[in-house]
Amino acid sequence: MANISFGTDGFRGILNEDFTKENVETIVKACAKYIKETYGSCKQIIIGYDPRNEADIYAKFAAELLIKYGFEVALSKKVIPTPMIAFAAKHYNACAFMFTASHNPPEYLGVKFIPDYGGPATTEITDKITRYFDDNNFSVDKEGKYVNLPLEEPYFEHLKKLIDFEKIQKIKRNIIFDGLYSATIGYFDKILEEYNIPFEKMNCKHDPMFGGGMPDPKPKYLKDLIEKIKSQTNTIGLANDGDGDRYGVINENGEYVTPNEIMGILLKHLIKNKHLKGDLAITVAGSSMLKILAEKLKIKVIETPVGFKWLGEAMMKNTVIIAGEDSGGLSISGHIPEKDGILANLLVLEAIAYENKPLIELQKELREFVGVEFKQDRLDFKFADKNAMNKVIEKIEKINDYPLKIKEAKHLGGLKVIFENEAWILVRPSGTEPLLRIYLEAEEKTLSDLKTFMANKVQAFL
Repeated sequence: MANISFGTDGFRGILNEDFTKENVETIVKACAKYIKETYGSCKQIIIGYDPRNEADIYAKFAAELLIKYGFEVALSKKVIPTPMIAFAAKHYNACAFMFTASHNPPEYLGVKFIPDYGGPATTEITDKITRYFDDNNFSVDKEGKYVNLPLEEPYFEHLKKLIDFEKIQKIKRNIIFDGLYSATIGYFDKILEEYNIPFEKMNCKHDPMFGGGMPDPKPKYLKDLIEKIKSQTNTIGLANDGDGDRYGVINENGEYVTPNEIMGILLKHLIKNKHLKGDLAITVAGSSMLKILAEKLKIKVIETPVGFKWLGEAMMKNTVIIAGEDSGGLSISGHIPEKDGILANLLVLEAIAYENKPLIELQKELREFVGVEFKQDRLDFKFADKNAMNKVIEKIEKINDYPLKIKEAKHLGGLKVIFENEAWILVRPSGTEPLLRIYLEAEEKTLSDLKTFMANKVQAFL
């Protein structure tokens, strides 16, 4: 058995190298032991998969294993988005597996384990599962079988409770949905069609190679969508990542709208127009703009380590209006504690419809309301091994000559140094490889100086 890193989002690896039937069987058996000991073998299990190479094959392989272990298994009959599988887990009080590598390159495949609350497995759960990796014993006390559970309908019915589709029907915008060859094709477009919301679509076919690009709704992979919007007027673009749990939004000027801006716009919308009450949950990498916004709106901010599993826990323990991360995942009050790119795109349309203003105007109003505009950047440094990386991190923690005055320094899944002008840096190692990420946020000129400072420091420490 190869080394399996089973973390915040399950296990991912290169297909037929790290991601093998042997490793998947180890993970599935360990999860099965956890499920049986926690709930009993009567717990139903739902399995879904995205458009990646062999994702459907591995989903079927897992289903057969789980039936052999005595469970009732509902296997999706087609490609399906992660948020829909997560919602089905909660709706049916079942556990679930999702075969996906999210926004990773096409050669990757992965598997997520989703407990019955419909969100990422907590550290407590994954720690229990990994302890079973070397345990080959499994007692079967009953015969398993396939069961049929409708997976789309409950999710679509739930969306009706969260989204004002009648309002969106009156939207005075051209909408382009860039399917980006993802799992939301046949779902997000189906919702718009069902409610007679006019839209144009592109890249709406499943392709395991994702059109030669990446299944990541960031500007560099949305160039065709951006160019198309620039050639039209009064048009916005919406996209999702490979398994549909992240979103990407392009405004009427053909500009990428950052997830931090989207969270700010939606927070204002949900409070003003939907009358939601509660807190804002963001990760430690979230923008200072959101903290200033929350202060102005007189709501509490819950800050978590990076990773939606922490935001999911915050949603389960608190009343949260919106929980979101700068990488493009969010969820809201009344929904599952899992990021949902379909929901995010619909909320953007709803906010535009309620305000009856262009998205660029909503961005402008957000900046004016907050009173400051921050820019973000990131530095990535690869190391030969984690020991070399950790030595550099130790040196970074001793820096005492920053070009800005320190307001606060704290550890929350990494070192975050906050400066008096609300600029900050976050030093965070990858959980799966010897890669050091340094996130930076500041006003534009300060950001450039801070980035140069940190890059020079790390180079000097190497």
